[in-house]
Amino acid sequence: MNLTILPGRAHPALAEAIARELGIHPAACELGRFPDGELHVAVGDSVRGHDVYLVQPTAPPVESHTLELLLLADACRRAGAARLTAVVPYFGYARQDRRARGREPVGARLVCDLLPVAGVERLVAVDLHSNALEGVAGIPLEHLSAVHILADALGPTAGSNAVVVAPDLGAAKLADRYARALGAPVALVHKARLSGAQVEVRGLTGDVRGRRALIVDDMITTGATVEAAIASLVEAGCTPGITVIATHAVLVENAVQRLRTAGVERLVVTDSVAQEGLPAWVQTVSLAPLLADAIGRLHGDESLAPLITHG
Repeated sequence: MNLTILPGRAHPALAEAIARELGIHPAACELGRFPDGELHVAVGDSVRGHDVYLVQPTAPPVESHTLELLLLADACRRAGAARLTAVVPYFGYARQDRRARGREPVGARLVCDLLPVAGVERLVAVDLHSNALEGVAGIPLEHLSAVHILADALGPTAGSNAVVVAPDLGAAKLADRYARALGAPVALVHKARLSGAQVEVRGLTGDVRGRRALIVDDMITTGATVEAAIASLVEAGCTPGITVIATHAVLVENAVQRLRTAGVERLVVTDSVAQEGLPAWVQTVSLAPLLADAIGRLHGDESLAPLITHG
């Protein structure tokens, strides 16, 4: 069965890098809009009988990229693809895995339900905001981890006099994984979210005085959570020069400037979301080798155990 990498419009550079790692060329597709604004997609190369991997992070604009993913999947299914996997490094709506106030949708479940309708048989994602997505997905979900490649990017002395900080309770397990990789202790910031862009810190657990803080999270959107965590860390006596590590650099509004103003000296992220014009103090680590490894293993029906996130 032929292996095909099909790039969506959300991050064609990542799809091309994955294809290079695998020694193949990405398939062609046409993406545009009708005069009334409707999305139009068409697969340019034959995928009949192929093992197709559709690369499309659902980053902002989330609705457009999600619908494009569904349309491309349906096009591949109708064009005779033998097997179809959606590679969605950043999965939009992952935070909507439950109802917080009662009269709300469970957006993560809805998007997961739409994928098999479009023909997707398997989903590959990286460092999801919530592991609960595995429970709501009706198709197999391969949940990969970028922790080790990001920890390696920090350098051999990263754990020296450092403390790994979870900026909220949701990042506690992630912080534990970084702490094991770096051989560093863990601290936890207790926060309450006031709005989409405002949070309030209500406590700090762990000793950070005189230590270098490494704040870790799965994603940075507005930077509000990190900003609030830094204020509490500085007050608790951590050393100047904060490093922030996050898998997904969504970075909307003025997030980059907000982080710099708050005291971030170094930001280490992956290219799960397409970003341009980031300053020199932001280091981007490519997910292409990790995703290519996963795709190669899936194509060859081999185990993904070394790449999978547990807990």
